[in-house]
Amino acid sequence: MYKNFKKICKKIFNKLQKTYFSLIYFLFILFPVRKNGVAFLSDSRSNLTGNFEYIDREIKSRQTDLKISYMLKKTNSAKKTFSEYTKIAWLIATSQHVLLDDFYPLVYPLKIRNNVNLIQVWHAVGAFKTFGFSRMGLPGGPKPTSKNHKNYTWAIVSSKHVAPFYAEGFGIDGRKVLPLGAPRTDMFFDTSYKQSVVTRLEEELPFIKGKKVVLFAPTFRGNGQRSAYYNFDWIDFEKLYTKLSAAGYVMLFKIHPFVKSKVQIPEEYADFFYDVSSYREVNDLLLVSDALITDYSSVVFEYSLLRKKTIFFAPDLEEYTASRDFYVDYQEFVPGPIVRDMDSLVTEIERVNEFNPQSLDSFLAYYFDDLDGKASKRFVDALENDFVDFR
Repeated sequence: MYKNFKKICKKIFNKLQKTYFSLIYFLFILFPVRKNGVAFLSDSRSNLTGNFEYIDREIKSRQTDLKISYMLKKTNSAKKTFSEYTKIAWLIATSQHVLLDDFYPLVYPLKIRNNVNLIQVWHAVGAFKTFGFSRMGLPGGPKPTSKNHKNYTWAIVSSKHVAPFYAEGFGIDGRKVLPLGAPRTDMFFDTSYKQSVVTRLEEELPFIKGKKVVLFAPTFRGNGQRSAYYNFDWIDFEKLYTKLSAAGYVMLFKIHPFVKSKVQIPEEYADFFYDVSSYREVNDLLLVSDALITDYSSVVFEYSLLRKKTIFFAPDLEEYTASRDFYVDYQEFVPGPIVRDMDSLVTEIERVNEFNPQSLDSFLAYYFDDLDGKASKRFVDALENDFVDFR
């Protein structure tokens, strides 16, 4: 009885907050837009990482009139105060540029002002598994009447080839999708920065020093954050340990943040397997890895920039294709071997230096228009010019 009452009160309070947010937003649109105001809004990170970090850094490195504000929360489910709702409404209503890096449910029911740019700098690079409105009719897909994503002024992507996928997924006009590049990939072209990350991680993760590092970074299964899971029964800990530990390998697990169940590493193999899922930036972990194991995760795009081997462990390929589907033929798309069982996985890890560089070159050429480490510069150039020369 008490639990039901508490649940009802929570629902009423949440609705009250959302109503307050809508009302205060409509009040704030009576105020003038703050020219050169740039607001960073995220419900998936509590500090500046990913694309936000590199955009912020580029702005601060210039003599610019851009004025930065932030409102960051770790997850969509993290509670917001009335003060935070007020700040978010003010930033969306009065900033010339509002930047998002992920799904941001508060903004979608709003009518964005004509002289405000709502810009999606999506956290993932490239596109191959369907998302958003490309998934209508599939499990977990949106209804045609959904307002999610549709009010973006601009969306930033890595290449002209993926622009149509993002236009379809976000339900926006293709002319609003700009292939300026992914700012977070600039780090892969900065030799001194990469070395500093490697040095730092060898201190923070001393068990990787002098080892051949394999990063296991699969995506989640399920329809979304609430139902996300990964089938850890697919992993044969004993076989991986027996075959690889004596050869100087260690394996790091970076499980998708949606997956609440932690990987249960058997105690007897604790000197070989390490769970680093709590480490926020996967790109840093890529720099210390000699090989990547993934499946349908967009992490393959960043790792390909290092020109190292990716192994695609996909025991459920047919099932995943039926429920999620892809924009491209998966088996032709992936720039590395597809394996279905532990024996094949071990074999490909042991052949860590054997892969097809031509396949990787074709992959990079398709998914990146510019391999120059200047995506952040292009994006901030566009901000400073109100996207006039970038449309």
